[in-house]
Amino acid sequence: MTASYRQPGVVLTDRRFTVPLDHAAPGGETIELYAREVVASDKADRDLPWLLYLQGGPGFGANRFIGKQAWLGRALEEFRVLLLDQRGTGASTPANRQTLPLVGGPAEQAAYLAHFRADSIIRDCELIRPRVTGGAPWTVLGQSFGGFCTVGYLSLAPEGLATALITGGLPSLDAHADDVYRAAYPRIARKVAAHYTRYPQDIERARRIAGHLLTHDVVLPNGYRFTVEAFQSLGIMLGGSEGSHRLHFLLEDAFVPAPGGPVLSDAFQEQVQGLLSYAANPLYAVVHEAIYGQDGRPTGWSAERVRAEFPEFDAAKALAGDGPLMFTGESVHPWMFDCDPALRPLREAAELLAARTDWTPLYDPARLAANEVPAAAAVYHDDMYVDTGHALTTARAVRGLRTWVTDEFEHDGVRAGGPRVLDRLLALARDEA
Repeated sequence: MTASYRQPGVVLTDRRFTVPLDHAAPGGETIELYAREVVASDKADRDLPWLLYLQGGPGFGANRFIGKQAWLGRALEEFRVLLLDQRGTGASTPANRQTLPLVGGPAEQAAYLAHFRADSIIRDCELIRPRVTGGAPWTVLGQSFGGFCTVGYLSLAPEGLATALITGGLPSLDAHADDVYRAAYPRIARKVAAHYTRYPQDIERARRIAGHLLTHDVVLPNGYRFTVEAFQSLGIMLGGSEGSHRLHFLLEDAFVPAPGGPVLSDAFQEQVQGLLSYAANPLYAVVHEAIYGQDGRPTGWSAERVRAEFPEFDAAKALAGDGPLMFTGESVHPWMFDCDPALRPLREAAELLAARTDWTPLYDPARLAANEVPAAAAVYHDDMYVDTGHALTTARAVRGLRTWVTDEFEHDGVRAGGPRVLDRLLALARDEA
């Protein structure tokens, strides 16, 4: 039974679907998917085309919008929207430290999680599409990792797409994870340099916090071991439109006086644990590098290995001199599975996924070269999360794909730019811009 309810200006309907865990074994184990249908209140009785939204990540459920927030208001002018919690996220058979022991031990968990990549998500979408649209193709809007899924959709099942819209999510079609991170660390360094140019007082503040963490064993209230590497990983904030400002405000009041000398304040620790913990989205950490696996080589904790090629990110070396501490960005490291209570029980399964070599291809270059689906992509200049060079190379490989390259927004442009970003992409895809 579906349940419908209202928010300001919209009618929402909960939708649930049963799909195979392994689409190659449709008679085997199943999982449940959850999606939220959204339609404008004044159009609820109309026969509208559908737009499917694929969230960024991996490992994040769809946005829980209130009313017509962000891009949703523009979409609802002409579409009925489906906000899908991709498998393992949100309310779609969650995969986390609490649920995965039901699958078995680490080997069984790793085998289970191997089915949580973009190819499985695309096949989920194709299986539920006839039940949602009556068989008609739908428009897909993919943000970040959702864009990776959309490019995969153009490869695996273009017949299901009326239009493909991508924001900050054009993946390299053939790069190994090592190539991704070798391109990423210089971009991160530029973002850090830009932050310190904007807020030069943060150079000393970051050095002081890092120095404290190198000489003190700090455990956050939720049990997270707060190491200097964990502190550096807060640089992931720098990829968002407000991230530099948010990082600055976080750093400005980190210490308070105490009987034994200055300590990291409770308020600072409370904020930090909310930023570092993967309790709400553990799949992001567990399958993050697996989204690049497809060439017969293990990902092998790529971000950690490649980081060693960039000594400027070594905190101890930075503090031994007078240089600034370098923050890091969107990367997952094995030490996270030691520090984070939400990830510790999943360490062995993550190790097995990092060693896996039999990943199947995610993209079909020949099919993309013959693409006939109207498609448009927003490419953010110097995007910290997705390499612009890789994105533009892929854009040229997809027949008919039109790009909007802009430095007006950071990676979260579809949120920050809202209706304007979606409007521009629709116009591009329709050849109206």
